[in-house]
Amino acid sequence: MEISMAINLLLFLCLIPFSFFVCNGVVIVPSYAAAAHRTLEHRGGALYETRYFMQTLDHFNYKPDGYMQFRQKYLVNDSFWEGRGAPIFVYAGNEGSIELFADNTGFMFDVAPSFKALLVFIEHRYYGESLPFGDVGNSSTLGYLSTTQALADFATLITDLKKNLSSEHSPVVAFGGSYGGMLAAWFRLKYPHVVIGSVASSAPILQFDDLVSPYTFIDIVTNDFKSESESCFKTIKNSWKEMDDTLRQPGGPQKLAKAFKLCRGAIPEYVPGWINSAFIYGAMTDYPTASNFLTPLPAFPVKQMCKAIDNPTAGNDTLSRLYAAMNIYYNYTGTESCFDLDSGSRIGFDSWDFQSCTEMILIEGGCRNESMFPAETYDYQKQLAYCKEAYKISPRPHWITTEFGGHDIKRVLKRFGSNIIFFNGLRDPWSGGGVLKSINPSLIAIVAPQGAHHVDLRFATEQDPVWLRNVRRKEIQIISKWLKQYYED
Repeated sequence: MEISMAINLLLFLCLIPFSFFVCNGVVIVPSYAAAAHRTLEHRGGALYETRYFMQTLDHFNYKPDGYMQFRQKYLVNDSFWEGRGAPIFVYAGNEGSIELFADNTGFMFDVAPSFKALLVFIEHRYYGESLPFGDVGNSSTLGYLSTTQALADFATLITDLKKNLSSEHSPVVAFGGSYGGMLAAWFRLKYPHVVIGSVASSAPILQFDDLVSPYTFIDIVTNDFKSESESCFKTIKNSWKEMDDTLRQPGGPQKLAKAFKLCRGAIPEYVPGWINSAFIYGAMTDYPTASNFLTPLPAFPVKQMCKAIDNPTAGNDTLSRLYAAMNIYYNYTGTESCFDLDSGSRIGFDSWDFQSCTEMILIEGGCRNESMFPAETYDYQKQLAYCKEAYKISPRPHWITTEFGGHDIKRVLKRFGSNIIFFNGLRDPWSGGGVLKSINPSLIAIVAPQGAHHVDLRFATEQDPVWLRNVRRKEIQIISKWLKQYYED
């Protein structure tokens, strides 16, 4: 089946989100910036105040152009801060507008009162409003977009903020989910004098080089659906050939457009990729409570999509079953009268697309014969060819492990690293590249078999299951220990 659609939204997030994922010709970008920003109120006050910091363009050379500055956005909530010397909790911004991550990182707001912490959310350079050249730019100006520059941004901003608050001795704890979780972990490793500990949620820091199989990501998506219903899995697995055959028949595209109630102008050939995306993101955000992260979803969306497939209301044929499932993911609110196949904005797409052509070469995209998707061999050469055509550059697939490590991580970090929590939910496709076993007493892996993509960082609700409450309780205990040790020292 040939599909040439660039699907909006990752999410290494939400996830993601997060890289140049290709399976069956579909490009999936892990950007969460397409999700609608929701204005939230928290304990009777504004969730955050927007501020800007004049950031240095290039932290690593002394050429005149590198001294140029740009406005970097950051968000602050000081409602609970005790003042000088009290903790500062910092969120390491991902591949999108910082408001989206602040609105979906309720854990920090939930625990701030007990820690009397200042909350700071820093936007990643080249995303949201933090654009050094006024827009995303081209491959020449995008050259200043890298993980090392982003981490230096965080360190520079935090150091300056502490000085301005006359609170140089405030301990800083970093938080992040997905790509932000990767940055939070690397931040602690690279800047231990700035941040005393990090909560790295759903951070696939091992999804590089040959550290993980390129088939792991889709294997987990497949297992998520198969664990809910064998018949659901089989329907999905057999549907791709049926859609392909339909598209090849005279009048087939029109039949597909009618079956999925496409809006005028929508391209029927994009339907398989659109469906592919829903299943992948549904698995990533398979939260135990209703959510509105990438899109409004019910609790346990994988279970609900399989229920729709197994018990369709509009008919028993394959297309009707898939249509029912798509209404769970794309139209849970029931407000869509037709589908235009464009599920969101492309904000953040270009910047992440560039990152996935330079250093963020996340190894995933292959589909085994046993997969719920059509079988496809992982082929790095496809990505290489795309990057050369799009940006006239070649990826550096080994740079991340050279810069941050990854090989023999247990041996290397056992005596070197400290104070990082690695949370992973095993229903999250990105967990295959996560740290799933503790490395030493302070490099702690928390694994939740029922967990999805950085579910621990979401706002707590009365509907949260016991296992999720226990995960957060353990994280709070660990953070408390870090802070106690810091103040004792």
